[in-house]
Amino acid sequence: MNYSVGQVAAFAGVTVRTLHHYDRAGLLSPSGRSDAGYRLYGDADLARLQQILFYRELGIPLDGIAAILADPDANALQHLLDRQRRLGEEIARLQRLAEVAEQAIAVQRTGVAMTPQERFEVFGEIAFDLSYATEAQQKWAHSEGQRESMARAAAHSKEDWRRLMAEAAAWRTELLAAFDDGEPSDGERAGDLAEEHRLHIARWFTTCPPEMHRRIADDFAADPRAFALVVPPSQQRPGLAGYLHAAVHANADRRTAARTAGRSGSGRSGSGRPDSGETR
Repeated sequence: MNYSVGQVAAFAGVTVRTLHHYDRAGLLSPSGRSDAGYRLYGDADLARLQQILFYRELGIPLDGIAAILADPDANALQHLLDRQRRLGEEIARLQRLAEVAEQAIAVQRTGVAMTPQERFEVFGEIAFDLSYATEAQQKWAHSEGQRESMARAAAHSKEDWRRLMAEAAAWRTELLAAFDDGEPSDGERAGDLAEEHRLHIARWFTTCPPEMHRRIADDFAADPRAFALVVPPSQQRPGLAGYLHAAVHANADRRTAARTAGRSGSGRSGSGRPDSGETR
């Protein structure tokens, strides 16, 4: 039995234009013509269309479908396996986005609502990149520090965020001044700034021992999105992320050495401050 293009479009759930496109692309050409020259599709054509629509639903591009249909025994399985892998990756990505969205909803439900103007006044140019948040959530999913950090962030009031961001801005000004003055990254001034940053994290988010601070600094050096949470792009200088990374590592080295030495003495760091990072 033969069917017109309009009939096929109606019961296949596609448009006539789509069928014409498949014909022009050589993907599905009707096997017959009416006396008036109109396209007519037979049962074999409909079976082929069903295959095309199945592969399209899986997201396989038309050239990939053409390759599968041209040599199904050799290509279909591999194409399907490749698509299965990509769909799995996309499902995982969407799951991570859903988790980040859930956390964002939890923050919103704390009642700390801000107008766009208030958000700009508090956060300025600092913007939280969703793609980085997703990757960070996956990377630190099993970290107690990550869970504590998210919980404490959700509990901050609007005034807490104002104080937190003002403290960060003051620290950033000092960091830029030290960098512009050519202070060595392993010097006292840079080390003090690295320690201030570590204690800032401890005050507002989670306990931050030197080893954790190293890992955070590694992200600053490796990922511009992470560093933009500390220094917005308009204030960045070439080499600044590497400078902060080196300063944090140098400070962590000193504190680790002091803690090791302190175990055989008073049990306190050479600065006379506790090493836990929990100054409240």
